[in-house]
This record gives sequence, structure tokens and C-alpha cells, in this order.
Amino acid sequence: MNVRASLSTFSCILFLTAASSLCAAQTSYSIADLGTLNSNGYSMARAVNSTAEVTGAAGTNNSNVSDIFFYSNGAMTSLGTLGGESGIGNGINKFGQVAGYSQNSSGTYRAFLTSGSTLTDIGDLGGGSAVAYALNDLGMVVGSAVTAKGENHPFLYRNGRMFDLGTLGSANDDWWNSAQGINNSGVVTGTSYDAQGNFFGFVWKSGKMTKMGTLGGSWSQGYAINNKNQVTGLAYTKSGLAHAFIANCATCPLKDLGTFAGSSSTVWGFGINDSGVVVGQSTFGGTYHAFVYSGGKIKDLNSMIPAGSGWVLIDAQGINAFGQIVGMGTHNGQDRAYLLTPQ
Repeated sequence: MNVRASLSTFSCILFLTAASSLCAAQTSYSIADLGTLNSNGYSMARAVNSTAEVTGAAGTNNSNVSDIFFYSNGAMTSLGTLGGESGIGNGINKFGQVAGYSQNSSGTYRAFLTSGSTLTDIGDLGGGSAVAYALNDLGMVVGSAVTAKGENHPFLYRNGRMFDLGTLGSANDDWWNSAQGINNSGVVTGTSYDAQGNFFGFVWKSGKMTKMGTLGGSWSQGYAINNKNQVTGLAYTKSGLAHAFIANCATCPLKDLGTFAGSSSTVWGFGINDSGVVVGQSTFGGTYHAFVYSGGKIKDLNSMIPAGSGWVLIDAQGINAFGQIVGMGTHNGQDRAYLLTPQ
């Protein structure tokens, strides 16, 4: 189940003090198929930690059935669900704790945090439902939860309690407000609507939510934040296009990461490591391709893996300190989670 294309020893690990800058300069990757949980299955990866442990979802083809998975040392194992048909792990910290969401036995989506292989429901904001998207090494979890008024608000879960982070003025039950990323200082990024119905990326720190800017257009979204408080996500340009960005702080200008599939392509920044290397997804003709942004250049990850590997990399969701990247692609026509390692 663990297929590797010209995988060699991960040399970056040997140089811990210079690992981030070294890995950022690499121009090719080996690729590992993380496998599935059954013979008629698919898998997708969402996050990777510094020891190349991975989480995501693996399920049965052509069905809504999926389990949260934990991948380590070449083996994928199931963490199950909270009693329902489906679940997904969206974040993993250095201790191997996983956060994500799952249906319970009633079919309601609930946020969870793991302790070992046990999933624990972490509650909600009074409205009965919650989803988690990320966590840090202190076990703080962020996501979106329904309030008693039926509104979706971003939350921070810490020390056994879930806190409402508020919004930028959102005034409609149908508007989605969510925290998407958190760093080890407890600084959070995400997306919130304002009172006029426009959505913006935000940075929340020490009880204050700060609205981020755009690339000249009307809207933006924050997806991930690193330990230097750099944020990536998606923002609209003056001409109405949507591109990935990097911002060095909440109020700093957003830098457009550009495109590799034509100026009109849509580009999402989903993950960022402490070296400021960004990974994500771009439209590519009638489909999607994964990308990496490093050294001021955006590149199609499909051009950086061994030729003839049988892979098409569709998205890149997470990147660790050593430049290892996870996401989903098709491998010989089958949907599979992958792990890329710089060479």
C-alpha cells in the first residue's frame, strides 16, 4: 500500500539548524503513496507534522463513508469516527494529536481532538454543531461552531473550554465565519463577514480580531499562519481574480504569489511553514494542480516529481518545517493521499 517513487533518505533532517532554508531551495521531490484503509478505497491528506506523521480521511469509493486516518512510519491506521459515517483529520501537532470533525451517530458534525487513538468531542458554542480545522503544539484547536442564535462563529478551544472569537460584524445566519489556522503563540487566522456582507481574512490575537486587506479587490480569506505570524490564503485582485497571498502580519500588505497556469487562474494558499514556503492549489485548465511557492516563485508540483510516476497532484494542503508536503492526487487513476519529500 506504500508506493514510493525514487524515494531516498531525507537529507534535510541531517542538518537541523539549517533545514528550513535548505529545504526551501530544493527543486525536486520524491513521492510516497500513503495507501488506503480498504481495497476499494480512496484517501486524502490534510496535515503533516515535523516527524512526517500525517492525518486526513480515507474511505470507500463512490460512497459517503470515510474514517479519520493517522499515518506513521509507512502505515495508515484508522481512528474511526465519533459514531457516524464520515470524519476527517485536518490538523496534527508534534505530539501526534489530531483535530478535525466527524459525524456522530445522529449525523451531526462535531469537532474532535484525539488523545492517543481516542476521539474526544470538544463541544460547540450552544448551537449543537462544530468543525475543527487546525491545532497547535499546545493542543489548542480552532474551527467554526454554531452559536445558540444559529450563527457560525470562529472558535478557540483550550484547556477544556471552547471560546467564541466573535466576528467582523457578521449579521446573517447564513454567513460562514471560521478560524482556519493557529500557531504556537495562540495567534489565529480565518475568515469572517462584516456587517455589509463582505468577507475578509482576519488575525485574532489576545482577544482582538484584526481585519486583513485584499489584493485590491473586495474580499479575502485566511487559511494558515506560521510561528512568525505570516499568513497565507486567498484574496481578490482589482480585476476580480482570486490569487494566493502571503502577508507578514495582520496589517501588512498582501503579496500576490502569482500564477503558473495563466493569469486568470484561481489560486488558493492552504499551508505555510516557518520559512514562508506556501503550498496550495490552482485551477489548471478544466482541473486542478498543486503548487509550492518558495524563493519568490510559484511552481506546479507536478513538474517537480519523478517523470513517469503515474501521479497527478491535485492539491497541497500542508507543509512541515523540513519542506515535506501532503495533499491529494490521482495515482494511476486512483485518488490517493501523498507525501512529498525534498531531494
